[in-house]
Amino acid sequence: GKSADDVLKEADTAMYSGKADGRNAIRFFHPDMEASARYHLVMERDLRAALQVSELELHYQPQVDGDGRIIGAEALLRWTHPVRGPIAPAEFIPIAEERGLIVDLGNWVFDRAFSRLRDWSRNGEPHLPVLSINVSSRQFRHHDFIRDLTERLSGSGVSPERVMLEITESTVMDDLHGALDHMRRLKALGFRFSLDDFGVGYSSLSQLKQLPFDQLKIDQSFIRDIGRDPSAEIICQTIIAMGENLGMQIIAEGVEQDRHFDFLNRLGCAGFQGHHVLEPVSEPEYLAFLASREQPHGRRA
Repeated sequence: GKSADDVLKEADTAMYSGKADGRNAIRFFHPDMEASARYHLVMERDLRAALQVSELELHYQPQVDGDGRIIGAEALLRWTHPVRGPIAPAEFIPIAEERGLIVDLGNWVFDRAFSRLRDWSRNGEPHLPVLSINVSSRQFRHHDFIRDLTERLSGSGVSPERVMLEITESTVMDDLHGALDHMRRLKALGFRFSLDDFGVGYSSLSQLKQLPFDQLKIDQSFIRDIGRDPSAEIICQTIIAMGENLGMQIIAEGVEQDRHFDFLNRLGCAGFQGHHVLEPVSEPEYLAFLASREQPHGRRA
């Protein structure tokens, strides 16, 4: 009893479901897919509106060394919907990727992060030598990425040495030569690079040594298992030793408990990020934390 247009529309919906699950798939249409498609459409509309008003903000999570000194921070995007309230990045970032909004979203993050770095310096606030900013694979591979990034930074007056660009293994491995070209050009301008979620991707050591990374971030899945899984501890130990030999700074993500911190600190891990130090917080809370750490007094209990 359906029209040809309805059948084609449902086939199209099934096709996009297959694409969202990694392509090379077969999907049969189900009514639930329509509900999901409608939800994504509404979220896309609301996210576009959020870019124009004050629903988006950056939160900050500090990174410290083994003595509790601030060595950096990561800027993390947050969205508070006027009706739904806070929406997790894991929910809206994939929709932004799927609907082609991720470049606009990424540029908003750069504009806001550069603005805050500039204002903190002008106001004499305690500030960090480096602020880490996540870059999606789609934005990184965009043909205007380098131009957009450098123009935004130049307009802010912030030094590129204060910016750490975080990218994932899949971003560089999907197009190794293109990624290497982008990284070399941006490194020549003074930007730094961090390899996010290291250990769960598929890069080889021979590929890794070609890429000019300044930092490796141990994936938090290994950190969680410290004290429970000897193999996770061996992986952490290996990554730290390898990073030192390659001249890279090692940051442990997802450090939540004393046993995580103590084990990694004994291995000589350079930096720690997670709720053990501080959860991601708003700008006023972040600046208050920085002020409390102006004089190092050991790690936070």
